[in-house]
Amino acid sequence: MAVAVRVIPCLDVDAGRVVKGVNFEGLRDAGDPVELAHRYDNGGADELTFLDVTASSGNRETTFDVVRRTAEEVFIPLTVGGGVRGVAEVDKLLRFGADKASINTAAVARPEVIDEITRHFGSQVLVLSVDARRTREGNVPTSSGFEVTTHGGRTGTGIDAIAWAKEAAERGVGEILLNSIDADGTKDGFDLELIRLVRAAVNIPIIASGGAGVPAHFPPAVEAGADAVLAASVFHFGPDDMIAQVKTAIRDAGFEVR
Repeated sequence: MAVAVRVIPCLDVDAGRVVKGVNFEGLRDAGDPVELAHRYDNGGADELTFLDVTASSGNRETTFDVVRRTAEEVFIPLTVGGGVRGVAEVDKLLRFGADKASINTAAVARPEVIDEITRHFGSQVLVLSVDARRTREGNVPTSSGFEVTTHGGRTGTGIDAIAWAKEAAERGVGEILLNSIDADGTKDGFDLELIRLVRAAVNIPIIASGGAGVPAHFPPAVEAGADAVLAASVFHFGPDDMIAQVKTAIRDAGFEVR
């Protein structure tokens, strides 16, 4: 029996404000994270993801006070990422109200941190955020054609994104937040090829992210293998009932939704 698809708004936070850009650049203000969290909780979101998008690139911790205030406003699972380097940060996030922690840059630098966190808290607490983009001209190509990036999509690594997702799953990460840097903020639809490749490589839940612009973009991501769909712009700047519209589109396509 298939697990019901989750619909997850994402709060990309910089300096205490929700921001959104295109391909992780040209960020513009989208509102107060606490107010948006409250709106999405009331609007039928299944979970909420909070990403401090400049914590790693700025070499600082996540803004814990904003996390605490956001957690106080929602009654659905809250995942927080950005600046998570190990067990200590995960422990602090959980104490401040997060249900799950998302890790990216630190895990690429030292994959063993996945083992340490999951051994301490369990797999269900850790989400691996994979910011993947197509290998750029002039760079060493990866076998899949996709490479992992870090520091909020700013730094290419040359690491094959599909192989990295598989390794992380084998190390015990609970689910993968798969974000297409190429599609991010474009509103042209999810990168279905990327989703299919990761789906074929892992058997843990995949959260598809990057590119959603209209409700019709969501069902193809589920068909490609996503267990959950995450978006920002379409919710931040769309009508108040956008979450309901997305769920209707997924349901009408024949998939079970929460």
